[in-house]
Amino acid sequence: MREDHDVPLSTLTTMRVGGPAARLVTVTTTDELVDAVREVDDADEPLLLLSGGSNIVVPDEGFAGTVVHVATSGIEPESADYCGGAVVRVAAGEVWDDVVARAVAEGWAGIEALSGIPGCTGATPIQNVGAYGQDVSQTIAQVRTWDRQEQVVRTFMNDDCGFTYRHSRFKGHSRYVVLDVQFQFEVGDLSRPIAYAALATGLGVPLGTRVPLADAREAVLAQRRARGMVLDDADPDTWSCGSFFTNPVLGRREFDDLVERVGERFGWEGPTPPRFPEGDGRVKTSAAWLIEHAGFGKGFGLPAPAALSTKHTLAVTNRGGASAADVLALARQVRDGVRDAFGVTLVNEPVLLGEQL
Repeated sequence: MREDHDVPLSTLTTMRVGGPAARLVTVTTTDELVDAVREVDDADEPLLLLSGGSNIVVPDEGFAGTVVHVATSGIEPESADYCGGAVVRVAAGEVWDDVVARAVAEGWAGIEALSGIPGCTGATPIQNVGAYGQDVSQTIAQVRTWDRQEQVVRTFMNDDCGFTYRHSRFKGHSRYVVLDVQFQFEVGDLSRPIAYAALATGLGVPLGTRVPLADAREAVLAQRRARGMVLDDADPDTWSCGSFFTNPVLGRREFDDLVERVGERFGWEGPTPPRFPEGDGRVKTSAAWLIEHAGFGKGFGLPAPAALSTKHTLAVTNRGGASAADVLALARQVRDGVRDAFGVTLVNEPVLLGEQL
């Protein structure tokens, strides 16, 4: 366990904004993680858990309490056979894309479409990380946590995690600290059936086809790079939190209202918003489509220090020298513009400390 003071949190986040942490404690084992959290809780002081820093916007004034930087490690196969699959336990601090790369190399299928996503493993169940037709809820067997309220280790099986689109029982509060995640993968050389049209097109196969795991991973990375969604120190389009807004999930009447407003804006022979039916009768639509058709194109805001990515309208980026206030001002402008144009209020995906949208 290492303790530092007045460390700029901009150096620990992919958005590269944020003031200093009054106290930064870096933990490398699960026991250290529990001990550090208990110490702060016993002292009744503010606590911020930070791992990959890829889904958070830290305010310019920083964080006045203790930041626990989760740097735990371990990818431990617990069983592996063709009948029951591969059961693998992964420490919360493991870099997520390293886990995906290991899974592809080992022939563990089920997370190959989640290649290139920044951040660490402990964050994946919190918002049910997903992309290109997969999400982690499809392979998570259990999540082991530290219950800060009851002061005990508590394990949740998949059915108890409350997984929905970009959500789980762990999101929106700080009661549970994820210690590790147990996955159950298929064992084999082929991917899960390709479930995303653009990915299938890139691979040159029909939807539903299984392809070699390594081919699926490379195709996903190519898709993400084209959208500026693979971290690159040389590319400001990747200095972001990834998708800043989640795709809206609307009731039928809400979606009908959206179609009406789009028709009024562009004419009834004009573009129509994407429609993806959900199992409960609701409809998911595209935040990126709404942003672009509300007048916020790729690169909107340039040459300001905070601008939309030149590759993907969903990413609010730091072009170098942006403050957290700059980032939030742009996000607020986009959110309000979409609401004014279409009556849909976009919801931010990253956690916003301090000032809210």
